[in-house]
Amino acid sequence: MLIDGVFSGGGIKGFAYIGAMQVLEENNYCFKRVAGTSAGAIMATFIAAGYTANAIEKMLDELQLKSLLDPPKPVGNLPFLKWLNLYFRMGLYKGKALEKWFYKKLAVKGILTFNDLPRGSLKLVASDLTNGRMIVIPDDLASYGIDWRKFSVAKALRMSCGIPFFFEPIKLRDGKGECLFVDGGILSNFPLWIFDNGNKQRPIIGLKLSNPREDMPPQKINNGLDLFEALFSTMKNAHDERYISRKHEKNIVFIPVENYSATQFDLDQEAKNTLIDIGRKRTSKFLETWRPL
Repeated sequence: MLIDGVFSGGGIKGFAYIGAMQVLEENNYCFKRVAGTSAGAIMATFIAAGYTANAIEKMLDELQLKSLLDPPKPVGNLPFLKWLNLYFRMGLYKGKALEKWFYKKLAVKGILTFNDLPRGSLKLVASDLTNGRMIVIPDDLASYGIDWRKFSVAKALRMSCGIPFFFEPIKLRDGKGECLFVDGGILSNFPLWIFDNGNKQRPIIGLKLSNPREDMPPQKINNGLDLFEALFSTMKNAHDERYISRKHEKNIVFIPVENYSATQFDLDQEAKNTLIDIGRKRTSKFLETWRPL
């Protein structure tokens, strides 16, 4: 059966999507259109490029996650200089190694620009901090004077998963000057709304790396760091939670992986297997009762 899919962000926790995808493929579900943010953007892009769940698992097994962390050239050996570097470059890591890896894996499938994909088959969310707006790539590239057909899919993917302060922002120019882009999850971490245009052609499945909202415990705020994390979490989820209703929840696979960190790049094989297994079990349980409309 052909379906459309939307994947939430979640960083390294996205390994759970492999198990979810394996179950969907085993039950003969195939994605016609996909959308996502951050880790969800990575899964969506590889699906749109023609990778299977098992091929993605093999590809990630062969990858040394830490090889994607490329720190800027140090300005000195003193510890505080590292934070000075962060202040000026706005990220601990350049993100060029990450984009290069995306480019290499997509090129294997002949995917370099959005013109190499069926039109409308892939939509990625990024955050334009300069203009204070959320953008959907490739749809909104025209407002920056960019021809979407020639725009690099790898760069779009890097824009969508540019975790603030972790990776340096991506810079693009519009008619007014330079614009800085970071992780789409800042403004919409689960863009289930993206295919809701009143012209529903296929069932839509959402895959979200969390429990349902009513099952989430309240956030404990005891200090300034807790306050920052709570602010970031609220900002990240508020837009999407307002959109999601009981009507939408029946089409969402909730994958509870809150015990893992989004930036845990030293994840061992046992943890990866556990995440994949969680994705498998939750998706199998979902399909037991899901009735596509």
